[in-house]
Amino acid sequence: MTSFSRAADRVLDASLLGYTRLGFSVREREWAPLPRMDGQVVVVTGASSGIGRAAAARFASLGAAVIDVVRDVSRARSDAADVRTCDVSSLADVRRFAADLPRVDVLVNNAGALPASRSETAEGFEVAFATNVLGPFLLTTLVRPSRVITVTSGGMYTARLDAYDLQTRSRPYRGAEVYARTKRAEVVLTSIWGSRGVAAHAMHPGWVDTPGLASSLPGFHRALRPLLRTPAQGADTIVWLGSADVPPGRLWHDRAERPAYRLPWTRETVADRERLWAELEREVRGDREHGEPPADRQSAPDPRRDPAPGVPGGQREHEVPAGGGEADADGERGGGSGPVE
Repeated sequence: MTSFSRAADRVLDASLLGYTRLGFSVREREWAPLPRMDGQVVVVTGASSGIGRAAAARFASLGAAVIDVVRDVSRARSDAADVRTCDVSSLADVRRFAADLPRVDVLVNNAGALPASRSETAEGFEVAFATNVLGPFLLTTLVRPSRVITVTSGGMYTARLDAYDLQTRSRPYRGAEVYARTKRAEVVLTSIWGSRGVAAHAMHPGWVDTPGLASSLPGFHRALRPLLRTPAQGADTIVWLGSADVPPGRLWHDRAERPAYRLPWTRETVADRERLWAELEREVRGDREHGEPPADRQSAPDPRRDPAPGVPGGQREHEVPAGGGEADADGERGGGSGPVE
């Protein structure tokens, strides 16, 4: 990358333009062609539309054996060689699906949910938490891929991990805020996986024109549609990470490492990280009943949560956060109205 390109990248990264199709078109001029992936097995969740569909198609074009994971087979790619169903919000379905998988080289956790109101799965989990965090955690644990790529969102830049209320039981439910917190949890988990020796990577696709965005944040979609990226542009860094020789546990956007935090109060503590991991392990073990932990294990209120030090509560998280947005909510659900594959 030339000095001019580095300067341009820094300017784009510091502005909202970096997340648009303009940012992509400027940066891609410096990129090398993606390598072939013949013989590699790639699993992509949320592959029926948007970013997931585009990523699956691009991996396949590079010679990878791609498993498209969808909820509705009728909406899968017509030329997909291997289509399988899984509802990643269901731990039972994740276990069923994982049991039949071959050795996996690359797992892409892309399926996502942005419900408008709080609801729970049949197993008693809040839907966004189950789809975006718990299901992918279990899938990664069971599959043990050579590398795992998680599609996150710029919304997480305004959110802090709330390890004491992962399922939004003790605060008002605002869909975009809940989604942002789950995306923060994904980035924290990526860092933890990386520290445990897993080739885990998180990526932010930018602002992408997907069905999930249109249904979940229609106002944002209408206002910025001329600047939104195509799904293929949003998926590029996913495919690049499928073979890139880069350090694990980091956040990436447009084939470059990006900061995981832009606001100091969004940083979690070591105790927060440990609690997140312990809570997820407890949930997948089934150490719960009707969506709540046993009485002797229920979470104490987090005395640090509201408000964050020096930040009024109303400024902590925003419906359409700066520096990102929910443009990657193109997976299995959106807008609180059911599947949007």
